[in-house]
Amino acid sequence: MSRGTGIIPDESMFNEFKRQCLSTENWLSKYDKNDMEVWVEVAPLSASTNSKGNLSKVHKIKCRMNIKDVSAATMFDVLHDGMYRKTWDPTMLESFDIARLAPNADVGYYSWLCPNPLKNRDVVTLRSWQVSENEYVIINFSVKHPKFPPRKDLVRAVSLLTGYLIRPTGPNSCIFTYLSQADPRGSLPKWVVNKGSQVLAPKVLRSVHKAGQNYPAWKAANSPDHKPWLYPIQSELPMMDPAELSIQRGDSLENVDESLTKDAKESEDSS
Repeated sequence: MSRGTGIIPDESMFNEFKRQCLSTENWLSKYDKNDMEVWVEVAPLSASTNSKGNLSKVHKIKCRMNIKDVSAATMFDVLHDGMYRKTWDPTMLESFDIARLAPNADVGYYSWLCPNPLKNRDVVTLRSWQVSENEYVIINFSVKHPKFPPRKDLVRAVSLLTGYLIRPTGPNSCIFTYLSQADPRGSLPKWVVNKGSQVLAPKVLRSVHKAGQNYPAWKAANSPDHKPWLYPIQSELPMMDPAELSIQRGDSLENVDESLTKDAKESEDSS
């Protein structure tokens, strides 16, 4: 997906992301109930000559929720509000914005808990967004930041492309689409990652939906007029030259051994 001449996404990248969110071609439905559907991208028939090769890469997953009781604007605010996330995201270890890159782009850090015996993960991402009367779009991908290299106590994950397309269907309802291709790295087999993402995605989206239901009351009591993602003049983040960042490739990261996972599974199977 093209990023134009610089690292900050250009209009063509946003358009391509929206195209993927709305596309039905080469997407296989894996879950469809309670106003939510989950798909995984499949290779076109002309390209699927090697099924083993398809298993070796991390799937692109897409989830769509029909939200009947929360506005598109509120869901967009929920995704941006780092202070609020601390109240509803139980897996979050640490999350903070590092710097502004443009009025509609920043770079940030996020780390999260993984179930034992896996090591916890973290990620550094560039995030960019667009707002119009008819839709809200957020996209992010992993970058290298000179002051936030991989840590020894965490596995650095990679977001190849993750984002949201939110379109209002009424004053208090919306269609909420999440699309992601992310590699948690470590030594987890790709088929485990792919299967796990299909199971976890509906649970995560339901948590986000619940957060949206509770956000207006929380925000009314917590700096209700402070929304720097909508009003850049409110941002207190330092400015950073985007040229200091580079795309984070998964193959440039150390492949952390998580053999304890295998040992634990074998122990469980033998008991």
